[in-house]
Amino acid sequence: MTPRLRRWFKQHIAPLLILILLITSFRSAIADWNIVPSGSMNPTIVEGDRIFVNKLAFGLRVPYTSMELAHWAEPQRGDVIVFYSPQDGVRMVKRVVGLPGETVSLVNNLIYINGKPANLSLSPTGVASGRIFANETLAGAAGAHPIIVTPALPARRNFGPVAVPAGHYFVLGDNRDNSGDSRYFGFVPHENITGRSSRVLFSIDANDYYLPRWKRTLEALP
Repeated sequence: MTPRLRRWFKQHIAPLLILILLITSFRSAIADWNIVPSGSMNPTIVEGDRIFVNKLAFGLRVPYTSMELAHWAEPQRGDVIVFYSPQDGVRMVKRVVGLPGETVSLVNNLIYINGKPANLSLSPTGVASGRIFANETLAGAAGAHPIIVTPALPARRNFGPVAVPAGHYFVLGDNRDNSGDSRYFGFVPHENITGRSSRVLFSIDANDYYLPRWKRTLEALP
């Protein structure tokens, strides 16, 4: 490399490479956003949402790896987490239902945690387009979250009971009858979890000329 080319590289290329490294490291280990392409978490998260992912929620990892440098928290029941599927490595977003050491079962879509049923109540939306909109409060969870039940769809509405192994979590989608989750791919190992989401950053409606859904900007997730 000639002195002139070396000088050009230091002035123009090296700063750009350093900036790219800093940005990607930040997104890998500190905070990121996740584009939601499917409706498995409807109505909490809808297609086109860009959700904020706090990658420091449970610990600090070496950028670009799953190696933990520090660990300070565990996912809690009701958390919306981002993780890599234990089945095929696809990045997914689901809600934590069962914690390590607990027993989880579903009976006609009603969740039981250690034998205690969740509380279900019909939401103000009620029944629309063949779907039932309800609010679900899991046993031991801090608050309620919305779910959708679609009786016409084939789904695993009865499951378990199963014991959640140490270091693993049982997750479900809020769109209960239209979600690939722990009923199908099993428990999620802690090392597969990349972070927790609590807010929509912004949302784009692909069915409306990709216009922003302004009401969903910075909306908190239940």
